[in-house]
Amino acid sequence: MGVSGTGKSTVGGAVAEELSLTFIEADDFHSQHNVQKMTGGTPLTDEDRGPWVEALVAGINAREPRRDALVACSALTKFVRDRLRAGVADPLHFILLTADPAILRQRLAERRRHFMHPELLGSQLAALEWPADAIVIDASASVEAVCADVANCIRNFLGDANDASS
Repeated sequence: MGVSGTGKSTVGGAVAEELSLTFIEADDFHSQHNVQKMTGGTPLTDEDRGPWVEALVAGINAREPRRDALVACSALTKFVRDRLRAGVADPLHFILLTADPAILRQRLAERRRHFMHPELLGSQLAALEWPADAIVIDASASVEAVCADVANCIRNFLGDANDASS
């Protein structure tokens, strides 16, 4: 989880591949209405996010094959995280990727072909409600270093789940 530019999709895809997990990109579940708002530089409201989270929950619960998954999702607000926890049939763990806003602005300026308008970074940073139960990882390091940190966290989550079931 995290604001735009932290590398959620890049890191998530790479770590999911490394650990043989299903990868789910939450952006794929946005309605055309939400995409148009964000492309135009208008922040989403909880009213906009509700159907998106419902679609994401349905996608997570319907994934095939039915195995552990890594989801790249902003999950900036307690509203979204609570809906995910209430709807997803499996235990959830949150890893919050963070970086200095100057680094994020630079990344967003260099990013091509993404609907998220770079000017929305400020509203995302303002909307971020830091979860008490998330592991926080500094995403300003190299992609390889961030991937290694995230992969280690997930290995710990999976190890804990395997220990609990034995």
